[in-house]
Amino acid sequence: MSFRYPLLLLLILLIPAVLYLRYGWKRVRAPVRFSGLQQLSGLGVGWGVALRPILPILFGIGLTLLLVALARPQRGLGQHRIHTEGVDVVLLVDVSPSMAAEDFSEGTRGMNRLDATKRVADQFIRSRRDDRIGLVAFAALPYSIAPLTLDHGWLLTQLDRLETGDLGDATGIGTGLAAAVNRLRESDAKSKLVILLTDGVNNTGEIAPENAALAAKALGIKVYTIGAGSTGVSRIPVTDPFGGTRYIQQHTEIDEASLQKIADTTGGHYYRATDMTSLKRIFEEIDKLEKTKIEVEQYTRYEERFPAFAIAGLVLLVLEQLLGLARLERFP
Repeated sequence: MSFRYPLLLLLILLIPAVLYLRYGWKRVRAPVRFSGLQQLSGLGVGWGVALRPILPILFGIGLTLLLVALARPQRGLGQHRIHTEGVDVVLLVDVSPSMAAEDFSEGTRGMNRLDATKRVADQFIRSRRDDRIGLVAFAALPYSIAPLTLDHGWLLTQLDRLETGDLGDATGIGTGLAAAVNRLRESDAKSKLVILLTDGVNNTGEIAPENAALAAKALGIKVYTIGAGSTGVSRIPVTDPFGGTRYIQQHTEIDEASLQKIADTTGGHYYRATDMTSLKRIFEEIDKLEKTKIEVEQYTRYEERFPAFAIAGLVLLVLEQLLGLARLERFP
C-alpha cells in the first residue's frame, strides 16, 4: 500500500501534544469538598471512573485514522496491455507421390518426407501463437486446406490429414505458389510470407514459378523455399496391383535454380533439407528471421483505501464524544 500525500502522515507526530492540551493540562475541581477521604475508602470505584482513561485513547486513535485517510492510502494494481504486430504465414506443402519417399528419420524411426514435414511444421505452428497461419497443399493441382487463422488447434488437425497422391502425380510449383499468394492478397499484416516446401521440379500448371514469384513481390510477400529430400536414389512405397505394398527406387530431382530464383525475387531465402536435423534447423531459422513484434504497455491502476480509515476514525471520535457526555467525562 502507498500514500498519495505521504507528508501528511507527519501530522501524526502532533497527536501527543493535542492529547495533552485536551486532557492533561486541565485541573478539574472536585464537585464536593471533603475534609478527608477516609470516609469514602469503602465506596469503591464506579465503572465510569475506571473507564475514563479510554477517552484519550479513542480520541488519539480516531485522529490518527483521519490523518491516515487524508494521506490517501492506495493499493497499486499493476496491469499491462499487449500490442502484437503479427506475421501472416502460408505453409505451401508439396503432396505429390514422391513426398512418400522414406529418406528421413528421427532416432531409429524412419519416416517419409511428408511425415517429416508435418512433424516440423507442427512445432513451427505451435511456436507462432500470435500469427495467423494458413495451409495450402499442391501437386498437379493446388488446394487451400486452411485460410489464415489463429485457431492453431484446428490448423494442426488439417495439417495432420495431409496425404500424398490426393492431388495428382505431377508437381505444379507455380500454380501452388499463386494459390498461396492469393491467400495473402487481402492481408494487411506488416509482414507476409510463404514457406514453400517441395521435393521436385515444376512440370505442370499454367503459371510459371517465376511469374508467381513476381506476383508475390508486387504484394510484398516473402517466399522461403525449401528443397526436401536426400540426394541420390530414394525408396518410394507404391501399391502392388496384386495386393500389398512394394518399393520402387526413384532418383531425387529438385529444381534448385528455380527455388533459388523464387526466394531471391521476393527477398526470401532458399534452403536444402536432406535429413530431419537440417529440416528442423531451417524452420527454426525462419522462425527467428520472421519474429512477431510484441509491445507491452505497463501501467498501474490505483484503488483508493481511504474511506475505511475515514469511517473508522469518525466512528471512534463520535464514540469518544458520546461517552464523554454520558458517564466518563467529569463535569465541574
